[in-house]
Amino acid sequence: MRHAHTVTQVRDAEAPLLASLPPGALMQRAVHGLLSHAARRLGRIYGARVVVLVGSGDNGGDGLWAGARLAARGARVDALAPGRTHPAGTAALLAAGGRLHVVPDRDTGDPGQPDQGQHPFRTPVSGPRTGHDTAARLLAGADLVLDGMLGIGGKGGLRPGYARLAMLAPAERTVAVDVPSGVDADTGAVAGMAVRAGSTVTFGTYKRGLLIAPGAGHAGYVELVDIGLALPAADLTALEDVDVSGLLPVPGPADSKYTRGVLGLVAGSDTYPGAAVLATGGALRGIAGYLRVASTQVAADHVRRAHPEAVVTQVDPGDAAAVLAAGRVQAWAVGPGLPPDATTARVVASLLATDVSVLLDAGALGAVASDLRCVAALRDRVAPSLLTPHEGEFSRLTAALGWDVEATARALAADRLAVVRRAAAELGATVLLKGNRTLIVDPDGRARVNITGTPWLATAGSGDVLTGLCGSLLAGGLSPMDAGSVGAHLHGTAGARAGRPLAASDLPALLLRRGQL
Repeated sequence: MRHAHTVTQVRDAEAPLLASLPPGALMQRAVHGLLSHAARRLGRIYGARVVVLVGSGDNGGDGLWAGARLAARGARVDALAPGRTHPAGTAALLAAGGRLHVVPDRDTGDPGQPDQGQHPFRTPVSGPRTGHDTAARLLAGADLVLDGMLGIGGKGGLRPGYARLAMLAPAERTVAVDVPSGVDADTGAVAGMAVRAGSTVTFGTYKRGLLIAPGAGHAGYVELVDIGLALPAADLTALEDVDVSGLLPVPGPADSKYTRGVLGLVAGSDTYPGAAVLATGGALRGIAGYLRVASTQVAADHVRRAHPEAVVTQVDPGDAAAVLAAGRVQAWAVGPGLPPDATTARVVASLLATDVSVLLDAGALGAVASDLRCVAALRDRVAPSLLTPHEGEFSRLTAALGWDVEATARALAADRLAVVRRAAAELGATVLLKGNRTLIVDPDGRARVNITGTPWLATAGSGDVLTGLCGSLLAGGLSPMDAGSVGAHLHGTAGARAGRPLAASDLPALLLRRGQL
């Protein structure tokens, strides 16, 4: 499992080490990991062309020290500095034969202003001034670029000089030091230009901004280097394959289809029958042993033809009594293909009044957002609830709580995790906010982020498959947090293995099982 911490937690963990170790020792641990990663990326160091983008902080020092060691092994190393630099790292680079270039800010012409979030006491960089055309040429010709302009303390947008270098850095050949410059290490927010890296070497622990969108999209592959930090419980986690394998139960000799769990799925309509078919496909690849599907005539006929394993009950729109009469279940999943209207609200209200887990998606979420009685029933229920909105559904749902829609959109861009935490707490439900790097958050604030997937999953019907799968995991005994995070992980893995472009109907057959992870 990946564990991510806040900047404050990292600083607090670094403090005792900085006090007890010789000066510079902690930095050298980081440099060793960065150097090893750079050497693997380069393959051959002698004669390689390396460019280091440096700022005044310790991340710039890491880059300069790594550059010095690469220069000592025969690489040509050029450091580009739009501002102040780390003195010891600068001296080491120059002593090893590296070159330091001052790249003045085109707007101010002054490379000596302190960097945002860095150390204002650093001395101004001295060295030959290099025009932006020369900087662009060096970056274009580099075999590897180390980005150490800003570190985990950087906030807000990059200054113009830094932003221009970030724009020029070739993403596929750039290694970010700890966090890409311009990415908020705590939130993943990106205000304007930020470095896009092919890989990131981060120290001590994962930073939240490396796992949460949009920062995760700038980080590339992330390698964690242990530098000996003693950290508290993680603020955010991410499941890996081995964790998912451990959470998926395996039937025993005494199990039957009933003991494995029964899912009730309310999905599809005469307008959207395919949603029921896709959700059923996802549910059948989960861990529940029995699936009851309640749907309208057209959708019910489609499900029977596509999935003979499902037990299908035909119901009229809004007939909550008929849905409940379909049979006893351990969990309900409701919403794919349903209209977000009063008929759906009646069904949702009845299911929320039960004592089993309930998953709400799509039309069910829309019905809740338009019916304050459903909102109250959701907030008051004792049994577990899992909500799986995309961003538009999330905005409409939180608007029913009195949130301003435009303010919510701005808040999501600034601190996505904090907003979902607030929503989960106010709704009294686990919220799975779909999107690039899906977030799953419990009402108590415990949070996970999904690190599998592909942008090709942004296709109609993909979410219906996820609903069926997560519902099956709920019925099989997983908590909403585990069902949501395991389901998102398997769904993302299936998407990554699908053809290009993928269709939602490709996904059920590609959903992974324990032995295949």
